Amino acid sequence: MEIDNISKAKNTFSKFERLHKNKSIDRLFQKGDSFVSYPLRIVYYAENMSDDKEKAECSILVSVSKKKFKRAVKRNRVKRLIREAYRLNKISFLDSLKGENRRVDIAFLYLKSELPVYEEIEKAMLKAMTTLSDKLKEDKLE
Repeated sequence: MEIDNISKAKNTFSKFERLHKNKSIDRLFQKGDSFVSYPLRIVYYAENMSDDKEKAECSILVSVSKKKFKRAVKRNRVKRLIREAYRLNKISFLDSLKGENRRVDIAFLYLKSELPVYEEIEKAMLKAMTTLSDKLKEDKLE
């Protein structure tokens, strides 16, 4: 029974994992690097982890353009799909981050102007996670 509780705990998406401070968001978009895993554009900023144990190792922000989706219902649907794909696939990414003693801020920006299917978002998310972990490993080596 304990194993089930542990796996359920890892599959959550808590408030601490959301990027919401203006200072952090500004730093992410000014100093961060980016790449595209269509239909997502990923902007990330990695830094060495301080002694703060309360901070999450990875904080994310999800953004969908109002220009492409006029109705809030559609924008919220796309954001929900992206957050769900992240929540279900973050475990392997976070495991690769633990050994490096770094924290990462990530912004997922949706680029397409049509409503997505979950499978499309999940495929892009998996590709983005592997690309991001490769880029973080390269940065650590340099």
